[in-house]
Amino acid sequence: MAQITKLDDIVSLCKRRGFIFQSSEIFGGLASCYDYGPLGVELKNNVKKAWWKSMVQMRDDVVGLDCSILMHPLVWKASGHADHFSDLVAECKKCNARTRVDHLKDAAGSAEGDLSKKVCPHCGATGQFTQPMPFKLMFETTMGANREDSMTLYLRPETAQGIFANFRNVLDTSRVKVPFGIAQIGKSFRNEVTTKAFIFRTREFEQAEMEFFCEPGTDETWYQHWKEQRFKWYLDLGIKKENLRFREHEKDELAHYAKGCVDVEYKFPFGSGDWQELEGIANRADYDLRQHQRGMRTTTAWHEAKGDLAKVKLKDEAEDYMSGPLSYFDEAKKARYIPYVIEPSAGMDRSTLAFLVDAYDEEEVRGEVRNVLRFAPAIAPIKAGIFPLTNKEGQPEVARKLFDSLKGYFSCSYDEKGAIGRRYRRQDEAGTPFCVTVDGQTAQDQAVTVRERDSMTQTRVALDQVKPYLREKLDL
Repeated sequence: MAQITKLDDIVSLCKRRGFIFQSSEIFGGLASCYDYGPLGVELKNNVKKAWWKSMVQMRDDVVGLDCSILMHPLVWKASGHADHFSDLVAECKKCNARTRVDHLKDAAGSAEGDLSKKVCPHCGATGQFTQPMPFKLMFETTMGANREDSMTLYLRPETAQGIFANFRNVLDTSRVKVPFGIAQIGKSFRNEVTTKAFIFRTREFEQAEMEFFCEPGTDETWYQHWKEQRFKWYLDLGIKKENLRFREHEKDELAHYAKGCVDVEYKFPFGSGDWQELEGIANRADYDLRQHQRGMRTTTAWHEAKGDLAKVKLKDEAEDYMSGPLSYFDEAKKARYIPYVIEPSAGMDRSTLAFLVDAYDEEEVRGEVRNVLRFAPAIAPIKAGIFPLTNKEGQPEVARKLFDSLKGYFSCSYDEKGAIGRRYRRQDEAGTPFCVTVDGQTAQDQAVTVRERDSMTQTRVALDQVKPYLREKLDL
């Protein structure tokens, strides 16, 4: 099976077939920002739908949420982002380019050692760096029309904090009991120092996160559960098992509050092959809800400081914090506690890239190279291509009527231009699982030819059975 071994190849494919474009391309583009084209938006939406179906729709212990991007500044004070969400960067004295310290390597490719041996990735100078300095990652903006009543806000760097801030709302208005989860998909923003690999690391990206609240003491069991579930999700959607792995975080990598964290990594084939994180599953203990209780106690101080977060110190925890507003009372056990949290956090853009790369294949068919994307039907942008073999004998009319009868059930593409072989190839490169052709025989037998993408086998199916046939094959 052929692989894409150069990043330029996947960028070219995405541009050529309308998956992904450079943002603002007609003006020279905007670095690290991308637009999803007609096929790309369908693919990414299908990835998100598959995540939502697995994490919310098919479970009775998880509910959904959609929080605002702009939130009260104290959310970020309580979470720690306002004070600590930064990367250490060093500036090259020769070319003035800034690079994250943990991304600098020496001539042998090692990230270990001091800066005196590190090579600038921009100009190649060795050891010519300034002392590391913190670089804030949150984008700032201002709310309010007048300077007197304006407020400094931040574009959220993650979706998780909106879930914690709504924990009590969901608990009080939904028929949920611990253990239960709250899930959401949404845009996040980080002013990354170093962006790389197309849509893998960008400054505007989409996250799919779920916070699963459980009783202390049961957290390790749920941590293992969600590790297994999330790994299986990628396999079920067609990622090859040899391209996936777990990477447990070392103790010195863990956040100070975390009991454990593991990354699901994908082996991207660019260059010599590089394992990169698709998502993390973390045991966050009870840190988040306790922090937001401290934030709630700090509201008065924030008003007194006229909204200046730099002048606000987070209040200490109350002595009876276990009975605080974000605690949970277990009716069955007659016990109150702060729930522990297990968090699966996936990047939808980098997952989309992984599905694209993993699905790509090349093979020789009748002396010609066939490029094909072998997407799982659930995430394929187009489920079926509908063609008339020719523009004669009423074939376009029959094909168009069939197309109209199917498009209400799944995404279809109608194409009557060019030789039938070229139309097949266009759909192969778009990852379309099935092509349906109305031909000269259709008028006699009221049947069409259904061609399967991967095997290229062709099956004769009655016109009135095309919809149930495809729905069964597509598992829709």
